Amino acid sequence: MDIKDLRTLIKIVTTTDISEFEWEQGEERIVIRRGQVVAAAPAVAAAPVVMSAPVASAVAAPVAAVAAAETVDEGFETIESPIVGTFYRAPSPDSDNYVEVGTVVEKGQTLCIIEAMKLMNEVEADFKCRIVKILKENAQPVEYGDPLFLVEPI
Repeated sequence: MDIKDLRTLIKIVTTTDISEFEWEQGEERIVIRRGQVVAAAPAVAAAPVVMSAPVASAVAAPVAAVAAAETVDEGFETIESPIVGTFYRAPSPDSDNYVEVGTVVEKGQTLCIIEAMKLMNEVEADFKCRIVKILKENAQPVEYGDPLFLVEPI
């Protein structure tokens, strides 16, 4: 199953009353469940939990889009990880970071990279904002829905 089909399945599950979807073909198995908490994952209400073998769940979430931002105290919002993977602040170890605290970013500008299964997935801003705080360390593992940045919408 390719990533486009997987995204479509996740969208169907999250926008309908379906609470569980299971698909199996050969050695590949995909299970999507809504509203369940996995031991290592943060509690995220109504977020799909995707298990796949041999394909890892890291590719199950939208790739180059930022998860919906949540409103936080003081008018700030969080930008969350759209996938499971490893958080990187720069495109390579020798490069400058994409953003720093105080950086004003435009809609569509790259904020960081999440590496999942050797694929580098750019996380982009959904709106113009100022970076207030970077909540993850470089090369730190992240789960789906983990807060990455605290931002002030502009």
